[in-house]
Amino acid sequence: MIQIKKYPNRRLYDTSQSKYINMDYILELIKKHQDFKIVDSKSGEDHTKSILMQIISEQESDDKQSLLTDTLLKQLIRYYDTDMQPVLRSYLEQSLAGFLDQQETVQEMMKEMTSPSPAAMFGKIMEQNMKMWGIASPTPDKDSK
Repeated sequence: MIQIKKYPNRRLYDTSQSKYINMDYILELIKKHQDFKIVDSKSGEDHTKSILMQIISEQESDDKQSLLTDTLLKQLIRYYDTDMQPVLRSYLEQSLAGFLDQQETVQEMMKEMTSPSPAAMFGKIMEQNMKMWGIASPTPDKDSK
């Protein structure tokens, strides 16, 4: 795990590379699935969530790139300080993880579908559908020689 120190002057320092960094660097760590933690240089207090919220805020300022609508944000805010807050947090984490898994599967299928042979592509699609439906793969009939 990469440890990043946050100094009082708001500068960030990557201890693994011994260099000062900026928010774009942290965004790249996130995109590369790198694990990191941002701590106060003096107290050691964890500042990771506040930095992540700052990145989200900056990303959300561009309406074309925004994921969080006003309606969604209002609905999320309504769940704070309720008994359902932990349930919603868990639901959102699991839902997003499931969505990302599906996206990876679709991307892999698209790569396979661009194979040179249309027959091979069709065969792979049929095989995947049969697995999904719980049907055994067809085997060549021995009597049909």
